[in-house]
Amino acid sequence: MPFYEHTLIARPDLSAQQAQTLSESISQIITDNGGTVSKVEYWGLRNLTYRIKKNRKGHYLHFNLESPAATVEELERQERIHEDVLRYLTVRVEELDPNPSQVMIAKSSREERGRRDDGGGFRRDRDDRGPRDRDERPRDRDERPRERREEEVA
Repeated sequence: MPFYEHTLIARPDLSAQQAQTLSESISQIITDNGGTVSKVEYWGLRNLTYRIKKNRKGHYLHFNLESPAATVEELERQERIHEDVLRYLTVRVEELDPNPSQVMIAKSSREERGRRDDGGGFRRDRDDRGPRDRDERPRDRDERPRERREEEVA
């Protein structure tokens, strides 16, 4: 049987749990029609490059399939009918990659780095250097006399 990678974008107003339920129903369609799903990845709620059906975001789901072509046709027919699916793409591949996709690798590296716990302000390292003394610096506008141009003098 041929191998396929299938990615779909679901509506953004679904919860993450509803998107997972959608992935289970897609997997059920594939197994009912004689195919197997070797990997399911939930990529999360992501921004779209352009608006699709008035939506700027969508839940991304990615599947690795081993199934006959008739199963893929039935899957795509069901997705065209389903109101929660914005777009889908199925690509036939030579072999399936059992490792996590590049999107999941990038997502996990972002989570490992974590967020900064500095309170969210700018220039929080000021405490080691002490406060600025603005009164000791000469100011151009306040302390220097204005230079006159030759046209103004004449």
